[in-house]
Amino acid sequence: MKKELLKKCRALGIPLVGFAPVNRWKKVPDELPNVLSPWIPEEFWPQSIYPEAKTVIVIGLPVSLPIIETAPSIYYQELYKTVNSMLDSKAYEIANFLNEKGFSSIYLPRDGYGDIKILIDKPFAFFSHKHAAYLAGLGSFGHNNVLLTPEYGPRVRFTSIFTSAKIKSDPIKIKDICTHCLMCVNNCPAGAIPARGDFPPPVDKRACAIRSAELRDEFRSPCGICIKVCPVGKDRELFGRKNMAIYSKNKKFEKYHRAWEHVRRYGSKG
Repeated sequence: MKKELLKKCRALGIPLVGFAPVNRWKKVPDELPNVLSPWIPEEFWPQSIYPEAKTVIVIGLPVSLPIIETAPSIYYQELYKTVNSMLDSKAYEIANFLNEKGFSSIYLPRDGYGDIKILIDKPFAFFSHKHAAYLAGLGSFGHNNVLLTPEYGPRVRFTSIFTSAKIKSDPIKIKDICTHCLMCVNNCPAGAIPARGDFPPPVDKRACAIRSAELRDEFRSPCGICIKVCPVGKDRELFGRKNMAIYSKNKKFEKYHRAWEHVRRYGSKG
């Protein structure tokens, strides 16, 4: 079944796939790259949401670095919506594929909230896909409390499928890949990421949500700053972005800044 699912995911153009048994939410694996305190509350476990669940399948799609570099912009907003929509449709198709094989399965939406303003007072969705990806061995947490992957750093979106099928889990072989450079801290417009304390640090979700709500009203949400300045990810080599000085006011990179500013001037109120 796992081979069939991986073949299906390849056919759907899904580059990141991970499998985690639901008991990983209950019994914390010793080999996890980061210590999360507090642990995920029981009401957010997959078996609490769908009692039939035995395995969580996590799929991820990348978000293109050169587009995120224009953020906040209408360009990144459209990319964000497109990737979310594709994740939902692909997860729905995988769940139906499993149902046809005789294993009861359901997909989960990428964003489990009605509007960004909901998160200002209630800063949680009913299930965390980043924690599911973490428990499926797809990455480690960064200082910005976002999951980092070797392939794309934090520039990847995830969603999940709950299935009654018992599928061989993936090993948690990822180590802490955060460089602890604090680029996310120093560039966060909302000041939502603390520089010191526990790792990963508790991000001020309310401040982040308020910033996103303001950008939504300007038609250029989400923020994306901590995502674009993260140095982790092989995608940086692909797009020629290994020199992090590109995000400073450096004359060597003026052509990039002019391009980003051009995009930001149009299509939104920003």
